[in-house]
Amino acid sequence: MQKTGSILLSDYAAAIADTDVINPADIHPVLQGLFGEVGGIMATTKKHVREKSAYPGFKRAAEEEFGDTLWYLAAICRRVQIPLDAIFTEAVHEGNFNNVGAASDFAEGAVAYVALPNSAVTSLDTTLVLLGKSAAALLGDNPSRTALVAFAKAYLDAIHASRLAFSDVARANMRKVRGAFLEPQAADLAYLDFDHSFGPEEQLPREFRIRVNQRGSGKSYLQWNGVFIGDPLTDNIADRDGYRFHDVFHFAYAAILHWSPVIRALIKHKRKSKPGYDEEQDSGRAIVVEEGLTAWIFTRAKELNFFDHQDKVSLGILKTIGEFVTGYEVEKCPLKLWERAILDGYLVFRQLKANQGGWIIGNRELRTIKYMPLESAE
Repeated sequence: MQKTGSILLSDYAAAIADTDVINPADIHPVLQGLFGEVGGIMATTKKHVREKSAYPGFKRAAEEEFGDTLWYLAAICRRVQIPLDAIFTEAVHEGNFNNVGAASDFAEGAVAYVALPNSAVTSLDTTLVLLGKSAAALLGDNPSRTALVAFAKAYLDAIHASRLAFSDVARANMRKVRGAFLEPQAADLAYLDFDHSFGPEEQLPREFRIRVNQRGSGKSYLQWNGVFIGDPLTDNIADRDGYRFHDVFHFAYAAILHWSPVIRALIKHKRKSKPGYDEEQDSGRAIVVEEGLTAWIFTRAKELNFFDHQDKVSLGILKTIGEFVTGYEVEKCPLKLWERAILDGYLVFRQLKANQGGWIIGNRELRTIKYMPLESAE
């Protein structure tokens, strides 16, 4: 399957199949999910129409809503045992489309046929109403093939009216759901090492042991290789919530994501040999993004008892993280890896907080971060 250009719907359906963790014998949750996502399409488009340039994220938001809807449609097709690509093929043949031959961008095929609408773009409001009606018609115990084809036709019309590329919608959704729900494999992570081509003095440490000690003043201190780094920290809030130990999250990013402009600045390992990296990835704005993101996650985590007894991070939080880091090298990391960095980082944070200090043990090769009591390493 190619990374750009056209994408076969059969390839899309196969690539996302493992992300469907809903009971395969129960069709009602996916029908309701599809109906809800169609509502999301309508809400996103409403903002676009109402706010125009004040809603610059429309294209990305609309692609995501259409992509999530496609995911649910594929899940329905899987349960009724009708191929997703067959549904769309019938929708094109029964709709107002002309099949136009084009040079294929697949190595296996010489000619591809592109379905082009043979009439002017229907108004967005009209296509969205029809999309909503066709989604409502699917609600029931066992949607018919005819109803699925009608929905697929309305879906294509709505994408066309929204001026989006179907391949962009499918590809973005595939990347999102696989990144959010499937554990990344070692081969998938091999290229996610952002400083392997730099010298050791410009790399985040491959292994590190950070001593965290809270003194009688209530301030926490960091030591790396016996040298104090950074400034002593307090919680900076009336509600003593342990934020003085928040540097552990930056070390979790360094160990698991291989990314942390904050730690690079702290230990003076910025990639200055390549000014572009130093300016765009390691300096002020990137540091502010990481600190702001960390503080935002902490606020959410505080509401969840700092993720104690939890093995997942909500997709909503993960999606917001993806928006935070857009434009920086770490955006290449799958959301599932972010989930691991957060959960493992907060496990060590809870131990540091409970013991008022300890050792942070990181290993970039294994992508792990662990806690060790102070007396265990001294």
